[in-house]
Amino acid sequence: MKLILGSSSPFRKQLLQQLHLNFETASPDIDETPLENESVEDMVLRLSIDKAREIAKTHDKALIIGSDQSAILNGKILHKPGTHIVATEQLKQASGQTIVFQTGLCLYNSDTEQFQAKLVPYTVTFRDLSVEEIESYLQTEKPYNCAGSFKSEGLGIALFEKMEGTDPSALIGLPLIELINMLKNENYSVL
Repeated sequence: MKLILGSSSPFRKQLLQQLHLNFETASPDIDETPLENESVEDMVLRLSIDKAREIAKTHDKALIIGSDQSAILNGKILHKPGTHIVATEQLKQASGQTIVFQTGLCLYNSDTEQFQAKLVPYTVTFRDLSVEEIESYLQTEKPYNCAGSFKSEGLGIALFEKMEGTDPSALIGLPLIELINMLKNENYSVL
């Protein structure tokens, strides 16, 4: 079966390439508006499944990976900042605080129409950051397309006091440990 990553994220693509698998990418076009009274966890899981199902509409006999992620700081979702000003504000708010990343993962078999889905949390606690440290970091990495305004796989690691979770790749947006388990359940060998 073909393997398809249902994402336009360059970060997810880079992560999946680490497994040395042949795969295609396809970008799902879905409405990502939260449902009324929907928790962040439920939304992330639902969107992961919806993304995979959307790609399945045009891909037969494929295993399709859908993923979605939200970063939560003090009960509020942190979006991709887009600009230097918003990124500066996000990092000021994150200074000395803990952000919880909720990453939803779905592996959808378009042949059987069965799927596996799981929510994988990851927590990052930030050091107390000075205005100068924030500015230096943003000028160096320009993480304006990253939720929370940092790239943990780069210099962003210098912003953290500690990281906690079962799968560090979940922080970047594609939990590889869980994905390997799901692929194994579909008799798709990584090794």
